[in-house]
Amino acid sequence: MSDIAVHAHSCSRHGTGNYCDSCKVRSLAVCAALGPEELPELNAIVSHVRMDAKTTFIHQGEDADSVFSVTEGTVRLYKLLSDGRRQVIGFAMPGDFLGLALQNRYGFSADAVDDVELCRFDRRHFDALVTAKPHFLRRLHEFATHELVIAQEQMTLIGRRSAEERIAAFLVAMRERWARIRGGSVTIQLPMQRIDMADFLGLTIETVSRTLTKLAREKVILIVPEAVRVLDNDRLMRIARA
Repeated sequence: MSDIAVHAHSCSRHGTGNYCDSCKVRSLAVCAALGPEELPELNAIVSHVRMDAKTTFIHQGEDADSVFSVTEGTVRLYKLLSDGRRQVIGFAMPGDFLGLALQNRYGFSADAVDDVELCRFDRRHFDALVTAKPHFLRRLHEFATHELVIAQEQMTLIGRRSAEERIAAFLVAMRERWARIRGGSVTIQLPMQRIDMADFLGLTIETVSRTLTKLAREKVILIVPEAVRVLDNDRLMRIARA
């Protein structure tokens, strides 16, 4: 995990005060299961880490010695295949938790798409806290179930659907995720690069760019820096649900 030491702006243990009390996404995160009287126990084992964009902080195959909760920014999750290709398997956003796998090694890599803030927990200390609090364990199970649902949706998304349908469905899903974090908006933030979208959707970067341009030309969306603005929601939804 050396990249954390090299690229993080800061990594501090909040032994005094309580960072958890001021966390903007606590209601969305796994720690929402803990009551105010329990937060000091969580605060005692957390390190708050700020990552520069493009910093890798989880390496596929390395010992899974930490778990993370995303509090700001977007994280790219991907697998490196045996032939050297990269498969993007998802994007983690504020409130998402990373490291739920039961294996002792990470099954994927993760890096910061933009500047990212994370709560980092030593795996042993976190496991001990979870073991002592069954309601916390239930919350983790809910997150694990949600991850399985997302994985199933991803398989459906890249199945027998056209490029336009895949991209429309991706945009709708991203809008729903951002709405959960920041409230509804006609603007869908897309901090990831087009190549990331392509790898995630099983398309080429040229197809992604061409399809977004087509949707913009047909006035379904307006392309703006690191985002798109929805102009015709009914049309976007029809394409996404085709």
